[in-house]
Amino acid sequence: MLNSLWESFSHNLFKPLLLFFFMGFSIPLLGIAFEFPYVLYQGLTIYLLIGIGWHGGEELANLSVEQLGQAVVFMGVGFASNLMIGILAFFILRTFTGLRRIDAATVAAYYGSDSAGTFVTCVGVLNAAKIAFDPYMPVMLAVMEIPGCLIGIFLASALRNRGMDPQGNLPDEPGYNPSSKPILRRDSAEEIHHSHLEKHAQDSELQKRLSLQQMEGLEPQSPRKSGHSPFNPELLKEVFLNPGLFLLFGGIVVGYLSRLQGHSVTKQEDFFFGDMFRGVLCLFLLEMGITAAKRLKDLRSAGKAFILFGLLAPNMFAIFGIYTAHAYSLMTGVQLQLGTYVLFAVLSGSASYIAMPAIQRLAIPEASPSLPLAAALGLTFPYNVTIGIPLYLAVARMIMSVD
Repeated sequence: MLNSLWESFSHNLFKPLLLFFFMGFSIPLLGIAFEFPYVLYQGLTIYLLIGIGWHGGEELANLSVEQLGQAVVFMGVGFASNLMIGILAFFILRTFTGLRRIDAATVAAYYGSDSAGTFVTCVGVLNAAKIAFDPYMPVMLAVMEIPGCLIGIFLASALRNRGMDPQGNLPDEPGYNPSSKPILRRDSAEEIHHSHLEKHAQDSELQKRLSLQQMEGLEPQSPRKSGHSPFNPELLKEVFLNPGLFLLFGGIVVGYLSRLQGHSVTKQEDFFFGDMFRGVLCLFLLEMGITAAKRLKDLRSAGKAFILFGLLAPNMFAIFGIYTAHAYSLMTGVQLQLGTYVLFAVLSGSASYIAMPAIQRLAIPEASPSLPLAAALGLTFPYNVTIGIPLYLAVARMIMSVD
């Protein structure tokens, strides 16, 4: 296994994808006055989500009815797996860190979801190494994003029913004040659906101290009544129809219907969404490197246990995912490809930073918005794209060789 790990690590460490990430990571550390254009970041994200969906839809068009049935079962396994990961993450955070319960619940929700950025990076690595994976994995990306969102909503509702104050403190936690004012938030559609991480991921303690004059145009969020259902239509729409999921599923549907008409129909689009994919991914990783380095400063007040969690969690959850996929393969007799194991590990061991911030802004405003992003972007994402993917590849190869 050590030989396999070293081979995977050495072959991937100096590939263009990771070199662009390292270049971006060094920009804030060196104090270089460069800001990645937000509009370009949005464009890259749109392209990558549709590109993954497009390629997955084309591949799905080549599957038989039996293979599609197997894919649906495996998606159910992935959903249940991330649900368990989110619950496990909450108990680990409550046991080993000093986080408030609402912050532990929110961080756990991020880890019960998945990371589109880590997924597309892994796809790029697998394609460069010519390692095949099952065509339904882009759909799995969408399916395994949902459990964390549901866990966060459920835990936040349970904590409110236990008497959590509007600032997110429970009766046995320091600073509890049931008569305190709710945290202020902006109700613009832009912030609800998607926001740039650097512009809107502000620490909740700073938000509490801002004066009403500084927060001009903001209105306080009404306190949630005990027993009030957290699953309101607006929130359900954000969970199941957020822009990321829509673009991904839209790309899958368009690619599927187009490929059914023949390869000649999709030839020109295959060049745009296929041949150009890795180059666009390099630019995306440049931006992710910049953002990851900037998130490091938010870890100063988090504590050593929380930092350790952000580094160890991807290993625990990813290897749990590999063995879950292997158990599914043994019980059903379905032979999974090597790349499928690795992608399933990445979906299990990554943390959301696109869908969950929007869900948190709607459903869990009491929690700190900076702590989850600091762990997801400052620790887990860099670890996964540098060390994690080669490690998961080595573990998957070991498991497959045992058979």
